[in-house]
Amino acid sequence: MATLTVGCFPGLIGNMSYDFVVKLAGAAVNKGHKVNIWFAGNAAGSVKAHQKHLKDYSTGEKHLKALIEKGVEICTCEACTVARGIQKPEGIEKIQWNAMHWYLAKIHASDRVLQIGGE
Repeated sequence: MATLTVGCFPGLIGNMSYDFVVKLAGAAVNKGHKVNIWFAGNAAGSVKAHQKHLKDYSTGEKHLKALIEKGVEICTCEACTVARGIQKPEGIEKIQWNAMHWYLAKIHASDRVLQIGGE
């Protein structure tokens, strides 16, 4: 199967880019593909553990842990995450924190790359 790397660059609250990336990654990994996800910008806020889930508001922990259990590799932009007041000990376990070089390396090694958001 193929390797898919998805960069998630959502806009402000109410943007569907983040939800789309999570659902796409789940569908791809369920079909047997290797999936990598890079969170930048506002998506970086989703890696904080123990967020309160509110109806119609994207929170990542439950879905991200399920993806990680299926072998999806998830990394957040460390600068974007720290800029949002989240420190590494507050993050969801097994989500990597790194600089853009992680994403660039995954892009280079992937069969397909999608960049979602960035508006």
